Amino acid sequence: MKGMRLAWILCLWIGLYGTAPAAAAADKAVLTIGYVELDGDPRYKSKRMEAQLQGQPWGRPVAGAEVALREARFPLAGVGVGFELRRVSGRTLAELEGAVDALVDGGVHFVLADLPDAALIGLAAHLRGLPVLLFNVSALSDRLRKDLCQANLLHLAPSRAMLSDALAQYLVSRKWRDVLVLKGGRDEDRDLHSALQRSIRRFGLKVVDTRPFRLGRDPRQRNRNNILLLTSGRDYDVVAVVDTDGEFAREVPYQIQRPRPVVGSAGLVPDWWHWAWERHGAPQLNNRFMKRTGRHMTGYDWAAWMGVKALTEAVVRTGGTEFDRLVAYLKGKDIVLDGFKGYRLSFRPWNGQLRQPLFLTTSNWVVSRVPLAGFLHARNNLDTLGLGPEEVDCNLGGGGS
Repeated sequence: MKGMRLAWILCLWIGLYGTAPAAAAADKAVLTIGYVELDGDPRYKSKRMEAQLQGQPWGRPVAGAEVALREARFPLAGVGVGFELRRVSGRTLAELEGAVDALVDGGVHFVLADLPDAALIGLAAHLRGLPVLLFNVSALSDRLRKDLCQANLLHLAPSRAMLSDALAQYLVSRKWRDVLVLKGGRDEDRDLHSALQRSIRRFGLKVVDTRPFRLGRDPRQRNRNNILLLTSGRDYDVVAVVDTDGEFAREVPYQIQRPRPVVGSAGLVPDWWHWAWERHGAPQLNNRFMKRTGRHMTGYDWAAWMGVKALTEAVVRTGGTEFDRLVAYLKGKDIVLDGFKGYRLSFRPWNGQLRQPLFLTTSNWVVSRVPLAGFLHARNNLDTLGLGPEEVDCNLGGGGS
């Protein structure tokens, strides 16, 4: 009886795949995906991870790629392709370049990059002209999409401009037009502040004042670290906190002088994924991620997951692993990606940015998905978020769809 059952299973396999399991395994092509990260990356310090601050990573995003690899097995079986992930790292740009060079020498053509802005800029420049496509998992700088964009780099994470535009749309919809800005002094804060200023101008909001803050309890700096003092003396509809570190921002809600909403880096936070999103298959994805990692999925994890998912779609649609065909599909007009957000996603031809809706979130809820109703664009409503072709200095493909 057992032998008959095994024979029946073998016949069924051959009927489905046209060959015996051993032969099928031998014939299967394997596409190796690289994954590069920075050793000692300050964004993943244990103290920051334990705090689980809004809009910040809660762990290394590679976990998202690993979840996507498991999901990819079934669709890839239909085209006789398997995926594997090869993870490398380095402490300096030179070490990162060497690690990725070794991947390329081993036949790897697609690399997910979880790197800070400067390291990603350097690595993309190092690989220019080679048959390698990088996927940006976690760098948010607008310059990477504006004057430093490169043909060998696609962005899965949104830009700061996209996140600020999402927030500005919501403020306009609520008629919260007068904004008091609390601004940090880090280089990243200056970038985020520039993005917020652009969005405020774009959507017709008004800054009533901008006040710098300093993290700490030094009584000599009370005018810069006391939230009551920082938010006194002017009226406003909303307080926007510019704090890429998040340590100061988390103390601002419920501590300000007037009973007003807090937005930006705390309170109502623009993000590109949230574990409380309950539509379009998101609960199942969040559950799979939680089962694998023991923590909630963040936007950074989603970006790594989306990179593998985009490659899966490209392989299935093109029927193979040829580099040029996969790149042409990923950058083409016919690509349709499902990110479990309810929109058809694609990459912008002028700077390689993934079009995607964003979320306005609290610590445990998604308040709204953006773009909001009424915010329209002649090309694609998702292009109401972020930099248009007229704002990009290194246009990669014109202003088409």
